[in-house]
Amino acid sequence: MHAMFFQRRTAGMRRTGAALLGAAALALGVPLAQAHHGWSWADGEQTTLDGTVHAVSMAPPHPMLQVKAADGALWQVDLGNPSQTERSGFTGQTTKAGDAIRVLGNRHKDHARLHMKAVRITVGGTHYDMYPERLRN
Repeated sequence: MHAMFFQRRTAGMRRTGAALLGAAALALGVPLAQAHHGWSWADGEQTTLDGTVHAVSMAPPHPMLQVKAADGALWQVDLGNPSQTERSGFTGQTTKAGDAIRVLGNRHKDHARLHMKAVRITVGGTHYDMYPERLRN
C-alpha cells in the first residue's frame, strides 16, 4: 500500500511539475516569439542598408546576418523564415564575411536598435527576395 501511495504521489508531482514548467516556458517564450516574429516591431517605411557582411547564421528560428555599415555600426538583419529564405535562393554559402551587401527592409521602430527585417538582399548584383509581396517600386 505504501508503494502504491508513493507511485500516485510521484505521478501527481510529475504532472504538476510539468504543468508549471510548461507555464513558465510559455510565459518566457511568448515575449521572445513576439519580439522576433511578425512585423509589428518594425517601421512601416522601408529603408536601405549598405555594408559588408560580418557574419551569417542560418540557425533556427530565423536565418540572420550581421552587417557592418560604412560608419562601423553592426546591424542585425533578420531574413525570412527558413522556407522563405530557401525559396529566395539565399543559402549559407550565398555570401561570406567581407562581401558587400545591400539590404532593403524595415528597421526596428526603436531607431536606437540596429535591427531590421530584410525584404530583399542583394549580393554581387543578385537579388534574393525574402518577402516579394512587400517589395515597393
